[in-house]
Amino acid sequence: MTDWLEKPVLLTGATGFIGSRLHPRLREEGLTVRSGSRTPERARRKHPRREWVELDLERSESLPKALEGCGSAIFLVHQMRGGQGYRERERRGARSFLRAAERAGVQRVVYLGGIEPAGPPSEHLASRLEVGRILRSGALSTVELRAAMIIGNESASWQIVRDLAARLPVMILPRWTRSRSQPVDISDVVEALLGALRMPIGESASFDIPGPEILTVEEILEKTARLTGLDTRSFPVPLLSPRLSSYWLRFVTQADLYMARELIEGLKTDLIARGDELWERIGHLRRSTFEEAARRALEESPPPPIVARAYETLVRRLWPFEP
Repeated sequence: MTDWLEKPVLLTGATGFIGSRLHPRLREEGLTVRSGSRTPERARRKHPRREWVELDLERSESLPKALEGCGSAIFLVHQMRGGQGYRERERRGARSFLRAAERAGVQRVVYLGGIEPAGPPSEHLASRLEVGRILRSGALSTVELRAAMIIGNESASWQIVRDLAARLPVMILPRWTRSRSQPVDISDVVEALLGALRMPIGESASFDIPGPEILTVEEILEKTARLTGLDTRSFPVPLLSPRLSSYWLRFVTQADLYMARELIEGLKTDLIARGDELWERIGHLRRSTFEEAARRALEESPPPPIVARAYETLVRRLWPFEP
């Protein structure tokens, strides 16, 4: 029932945060991996022992060759870095990929998307969910995995949290920082992707992959600050929206500013999983706590230098009240 594992698996987004960590695990399991990149020659110079193929969702003519002979594919592509209009580009890319995968005889697609929020989704989350629906609408078996914040070095969401917690001696906490989430460690996400690839189900399905704890954004920031060893003071600001909050990110984070704004918008409502049955299905019952995951991420990539007095002065001028 898992015949697709006898053929190569196409790993899209192979040079990205998640793809670069998933590739070694796929090889450890004895799978043949074909890595897709928009710039395969550049990727080949960095990883010459891997099989590289051109794959660009905005160039549909690149898809048939990339998918030829593959029994499965892991879809890790997003186009948010491209700026405005990314939702339409992601929609077109998902449809093109699905058509090409069906023609190539692919049997299993694994897609990593985002948790469905309790309230209206942000543009970013709406796009992630829409891509999942498109991929699950085809004739082949698609397993959609939905994650909240992924903790790990190079994760844009984690970079924002790390930089905010480590660089701000005074932290303002808007109302939206009370929203709850279930952050998940990158190593657990890798195991979920591998398990979903092997899962012996014929129909398409979606599964949430939550971390083991429910935390508010405020708790996430405070825990991260403690791990950096910094004494960060915080106080509430009731009227600051996610959109307004995003404008001062340029002063404190190294993450791409446009991506940061889109990700912050997604934090305005709870991101709580509908269930966690996938972990039992794949036999991965022990998941990293937030502190375990955050400590490893900080060891891999310590926070940048602290922006101290200038920011503290700015905050006190705008909000001169003692917490």
